[in-house]
Amino acid sequence: MGNLLKVLTCTDLEQEPNFFLDFENAQPTEAEREIWEEVDVVLKDAKAILDELQAYKGAGPDIREAIQNPNDEALQEKAWAAVVPLVGKLKKFYEFSQRLEAALHSLLGALTSETYSDPTQHLEREQALAKQFAEILHFTLRFDELKMTNPAIQNDFSYYRRTLSRMRINNVPAEGENEVNNELANRISLFYADATPMLKTLSDGTTKFVSENKNLPIENTTDCLSTMASVCKVMLETPEYRSRFTSEDTVSFCLRVMVGVIILYDYVHPVGAFAKSSKIDMKGCIKVLKDQPPNSVEGLLNALRYTTKHLNDESTNKTIKSMLQ
Repeated sequence: MGNLLKVLTCTDLEQEPNFFLDFENAQPTEAEREIWEEVDVVLKDAKAILDELQAYKGAGPDIREAIQNPNDEALQEKAWAAVVPLVGKLKKFYEFSQRLEAALHSLLGALTSETYSDPTQHLEREQALAKQFAEILHFTLRFDELKMTNPAIQNDFSYYRRTLSRMRINNVPAEGENEVNNELANRISLFYADATPMLKTLSDGTTKFVSENKNLPIENTTDCLSTMASVCKVMLETPEYRSRFTSEDTVSFCLRVMVGVIILYDYVHPVGAFAKSSKIDMKGCIKVLKDQPPNSVEGLLNALRYTTKHLNDESTNKTIKSMLQ
């Protein structure tokens, strides 16, 4: 009966894209090369950013000592000396988010253009750009996972701002102030205040791309996202595709990209990823996640539970809600 209804309602989900997107070896064609090289410069720095974030320990003990002993000048100086270089790192991460957004704009421009008639053709024929788009999503989810589990980031930055304003009031010259002026500090503060700052950067960037390209129908962008989600799902659930992955890491990469693109779609599409009219087979995607070893996907299921926009809408199918409980 379910299948009959599916045929009668004739959803687009029936025509799922069925091709292998080579996340491991895709190389740019001549037509892709210019944008690929531009984006590659940004992606080359992504691993170092993740490594630095993973190693970020914060200045918690020094800050606590300074706060508990407000009249001990040596402890104040020690805490300030510990925080200033860390703020330099936080600034670097924030500036990288701006570069990532610019790279995303270049990729969306290519993958939603009128060169090909539909998003499946774009992704199948521009595999190197599709792979870079996937790498941006993979980086974004990983960055936000690390940031969410590290409260030191916001604590360090808050302490920096409080101390800086106190120094200004007392006319004390602050070494390190040149690093982050007040306007930049406000922007950085807003960036880290979000639970998933990189994802917010990407979703805002995608929304901005749509509004700046009024000649492109919004469907060109949302269909590109939904097609990417479908491609990942089909590759993960089709044994002959999955067997072509030479590394288990590619499976987790594919899962992370699928979730990232669902969340992005949910933010950019007017009614989101969970509505009946959504072009993403949410039940199928959640099933693929649940078919993996549980400890490997809990973080991704939590990302769908807590960082999407429309999951708790009235219009969301009850089965989907219960699958994510």
